Amino acid sequence: MLLACIITNILAIALPSLRISPLLLIRIATIALLYAAALSFNVVYIQSIGSGIGIFSGLFHVTLISQSIETFFYLVGALILMPWSLSNVPQIKEYPLVILFTLLGGSLLVSSADLVSMYLSIELQSFAVYVLASIYKDSESATSAGLKYFLLGGLSSCLILLGSGLIYTYTGLTNLESIYTLISVSEGHNLVQGIVLGLVLTGVGFLFKIAAAPFHNWAPDVYNDVPTIVTTWLTVMPKITILIFLFDLQSGSIIASLPIIEASMPSFITDLSATHGADFYVFKNLLLICSVLSLIIGTVVGLAQHKIKRLLAYSTISHVGFLLLSMAINTEQSLESFLFYLVQYSLTNVNTFFILLAFGYVLFGAKAQDRNKLNTVNSQNTSDIELISDLKGQFFSQPMLSLSFAICLFSMAGVPPLLGFFGKQSVLYASMSTGYYFLSLVAIVVSVISASYYLRIIRVIFFDASTDLTTTNSTVVTESTIVNKVLANTELMNKSIIQNSHSFIIAILTLSIILFFIKPTLVLNSIQLLALSMYNI
Repeated sequence: MLLACIITNILAIALPSLRISPLLLIRIATIALLYAAALSFNVVYIQSIGSGIGIFSGLFHVTLISQSIETFFYLVGALILMPWSLSNVPQIKEYPLVILFTLLGGSLLVSSADLVSMYLSIELQSFAVYVLASIYKDSESATSAGLKYFLLGGLSSCLILLGSGLIYTYTGLTNLESIYTLISVSEGHNLVQGIVLGLVLTGVGFLFKIAAAPFHNWAPDVYNDVPTIVTTWLTVMPKITILIFLFDLQSGSIIASLPIIEASMPSFITDLSATHGADFYVFKNLLLICSVLSLIIGTVVGLAQHKIKRLLAYSTISHVGFLLLSMAINTEQSLESFLFYLVQYSLTNVNTFFILLAFGYVLFGAKAQDRNKLNTVNSQNTSDIELISDLKGQFFSQPMLSLSFAICLFSMAGVPPLLGFFGKQSVLYASMSTGYYFLSLVAIVVSVISASYYLRIIRVIFFDASTDLTTTNSTVVTESTIVNKVLANTELMNKSIIQNSHSFIIAILTLSIILFFIKPTLVLNSIQLLALSMYNI
């Protein structure tokens, strides 16, 4: 379905005589994604998929979890693609085509079972994301961010390719299951050492792409400089597929079968895994180290941020720390917590950026309409909120958007009974049940600290006076002045270009975050079945 839609978009762009509008191409792509999600969901009910089905000579392995994640992946992609047509900037025909290439690469990566298919899939996704980051070629900041993303992303791809080459050099195999079989029957120390080195390099490359600390330095700059609608995509979609691929490896038997001696690892890592004795796994070490650093750096550095998207970028790094922690533990309970946290993170993060987009449309879009500046050269940046101070006093003019934004921020902070609280609770419970008390303590402390910068945004929105409410002729703002300004802002909001579909998406996602605790069994039972399928139960 994706291939058919990609071919349709290519023909529509290559043949200008068709004169198909960008809005129509976006709608076609959205419908195709929804249909692809329905097809992927239908495959879940095939009985033989429980044990996995190899296709294309073993290059890809279709399993219950791969199809379930593809369904979720396509649905989130359709959600992000829909609000693009609401933007007040000139439309770009290539945008839905780039999005479809990203989704195709991500879909293939989730099902990859071979080193060759893994690298080709991640490069297909990565190159499309590089183009997406710099799709606003008239914007200097977006072009600079896209170039930085491309160069550093190319470096991480080199590490992945180097690691894969080392694994192939020592084993002569590219199929992941065949590599595991060779490891399980081999007693050669040199063979294990070579595979360990290859896995470490490959893992570093993957962690670089998901902006896990200490490989995160590129993320805040790129997320801040690209348009907000592109930031929404970058912070969610590439992370889902890469994390699921790492999850499949870590929970499978390939990486988990590679022990290294205790003396070769730092002593504090050995202390963290006291319950596992002398056998400590190399990939688990890498995940645990990056998890701790992501939790600490994402929280501490985020406290000093004054730009809203940079702050949310560091918030994303902190959330990646929770995901890596649950992935590294590698128990049935931790796998459930990983999948649940990934779902809640994706929905909450998407909703947060949608609301940020809506604020931008209201604050800048309507004003630009009044001034007839929609077609200026720099119009692509007119609807982006940059500073936290831009949100001052927005509760008085956009109360529903402000409340929805506050709910998302509280959920990210882990305030009960919101969706984010249950995600963090499940990860911490799995961590403490396995004996990782120090890591659990670190995660709890950073969660409390991170709540401070979420509360700072809420304070600015709800309690700080808007700059529009200040007057130049008087230092005292009267009640009538405030009322007049609120009415003026309300009129601007009514003239803005937020449509019903955008409002509907925000409302549904916000209600899902609030009301999850009323009937959580539907999601939790589904995730439990997926986790059990990893153990072939």
